[in-house]
Amino acid sequence: MADMDPAEKIKELAATLASVSAVLDLEAMGTQIAELREQSADPELWADQDNAQKVTRRLSVLESTVNKVNGISQRLDDLGVLFELAEIEDDADTKDEADRELEQLRKEIGELEVRTLLNGPHDESEAIVTINSQAGGVDAADWAQMLQRMYLRWAERHGYPTEVYETSYAEEAGIKSTSFAVKSAFAYGTLRGEHGTHRLVRISPFDNQNRRQTSFAGVDVVPMVEKSDHIDIDEKTELRIDVYRSSGPGGQGVNTTDSAVRITHLPTGIVVSCQNERSQLQNKATAMSMLQSKLLARKREEEQAALDEIRGDSVSSWGTQMRNYVLQPYQSVKDVRTGMETGNTSAVLDGEIDDFIDAEIRWMRSRERQDG
Repeated sequence: MADMDPAEKIKELAATLASVSAVLDLEAMGTQIAELREQSADPELWADQDNAQKVTRRLSVLESTVNKVNGISQRLDDLGVLFELAEIEDDADTKDEADRELEQLRKEIGELEVRTLLNGPHDESEAIVTINSQAGGVDAADWAQMLQRMYLRWAERHGYPTEVYETSYAEEAGIKSTSFAVKSAFAYGTLRGEHGTHRLVRISPFDNQNRRQTSFAGVDVVPMVEKSDHIDIDEKTELRIDVYRSSGPGGQGVNTTDSAVRITHLPTGIVVSCQNERSQLQNKATAMSMLQSKLLARKREEEQAALDEIRGDSVSSWGTQMRNYVLQPYQSVKDVRTGMETGNTSAVLDGEIDDFIDAEIRWMRSRERQDG
């Protein structure tokens, strides 16, 4: 494509955008938008808060998608004019501007193309990400905190709101665990390929002999539950609820009351915690929502495992070691499933992981088509 005339490049991108638009079915989206706008204008809608939020959230997602496609289409038209202007006036600065816009449009159309693959039953949901330090001692705790920063920076780069529910700090450095929400449509579908074990190799900053250390952290991604999704829980017999005082790094108190809440689901052993709110009741409500999400994810995994057994499916879970981050003796980040690799480790750890995420989504959809 590098040797193509700019007009041909624009034509090729326009054809890709047309294919994406056909898959998204903008006409059907427009019909849905009109219906949802009519519902949202009904004063009675807000009598049911949960349904009202569902309607407005869906309306926002559809409007955003349609506006994105239409905006890109208009920018492609404008870009053709910009290239013509640069050629007529022999203006190098205008040509550079047009080249940058062309590359940006190629990236945005590629992102839309990947979005068409996010059609699973829960892909449109917001996500809860949980990170746990694993083997590697203090280096693993430090590594877990590095991963937390990587994902929060990724979300920040995209303008996705996040909310940290709980962080358990390690004694010397780093964190034992953390849970946070990414509050954006399609966050779960986008991030679910990140589920698995992340391996770090580096010279340990905590080793006075400067030896190379390998450490591990586990990343778990589940969809945020809708109010309509529900698993019955008997709080009296199935839950152990502990309250404690929130704390920061090094045991520093961040709250003077026992408002943090830890819930253990006794039948499964699943533990969730929340300490971000001042109110114990708010923390309990958030923790219960997290527990519902994890129980639903577990239920889906069990149902899928049963189907795989019936089919004789021997394909192992995706939740194994999935990415290696090597900082010494060379610089490399490589996904062991997709083969995606880069030597720019600092950019990745600063949240530039879109190439890995896109490759994961394509890989998962390819596997699902094979399995189906």
